[in-house]
Amino acid sequence: MQGTIDGFSYGVITPIAAFVMACFGSALGLRCVTRSLRAEQSFKPGWLSLGAASIGCGIWTMHFIAMMGLQIRQTSIAYDVPLTVASLVVAVLVVSVGVFVVGYRGSSPPVLITAGVITGLGVAAMHYLGMAGMRLEGQFHYDTTIVALSVVIAVVAATAALWAAVSVRGFFPSLVASLIMGAAVTGMHYTGIAAMSVHLAGGAPRPGVSGDSLPSVMLPMLLGPLVFLVLAGVVVMFDPLLVLGEGEWNDTPARKRESTGPGRTGSPDMPGLPGTATGPVNPVPGPPAWTTTANRDTGARSPGEESTRRPGW
Repeated sequence: MQGTIDGFSYGVITPIAAFVMACFGSALGLRCVTRSLRAEQSFKPGWLSLGAASIGCGIWTMHFIAMMGLQIRQTSIAYDVPLTVASLVVAVLVVSVGVFVVGYRGSSPPVLITAGVITGLGVAAMHYLGMAGMRLEGQFHYDTTIVALSVVIAVVAATAALWAAVSVRGFFPSLVASLIMGAAVTGMHYTGIAAMSVHLAGGAPRPGVSGDSLPSVMLPMLLGPLVFLVLAGVVVMFDPLLVLGEGEWNDTPARKRESTGPGRTGSPDMPGLPGTATGPVNPVPGPPAWTTTANRDTGARSPGEESTRRPGW
């Protein structure tokens, strides 16, 4: 008996939420990769690791939020916890390989293609490993052609995203790139779902198998990646180079006014002192002006004045 697969049991809620998480993780990851290109060598691995973990967690969170909307109407579904955790580890590790290849080898076409293939295969492996963690009274079957199409979508999306990370400058172009990557990854997920068919054991509907239901498995497990993504978002928000890029940050109107406003010097002859205050400089040190003013008002003499005044004055 063929099972009826419904990937939208909650309507558009789960697809939209999944898309948002994919875009969020992609945006954080791409900006971190961009930031690594401007970082000192000692900080570069940290930025690349943060970017890879953001992309991996975002894609994995997208996958299982979308899976919450998946139902097989004739039976219930349980999930294997070790395989579910393994899918997250695979996503982060394989994405890390692709990100580090681009981070250290540059953006030449052979490097981008190699890194994109590795990262795309990691995304596809995460998806199908997570699907393999499903437990029900029946067997899965996949359409090979549609599976191949989903892998191609993942590879193309990963390659385009890595190219954008090392080539696109500015916050809004990077935002557009993350939206495209989020749409592609979410599309890859639902393409993989379309490739699946289920043949239930026996001829009658089954109540399901023993195991952990998706909410009982995923709600605790989603907490960790979500907290990580929030913390990564805080890093991005408080680093202007991550948000705007080095050129845009240096050229912001506020910094221009800071360097050229009243009482400031912006002379190229003193590049190390863009905000030096202008005004008269006393070549000879002396008592503060307020002390001499007070002395004139009260008739008192400041220190050293006795030696400079003539008798009888």
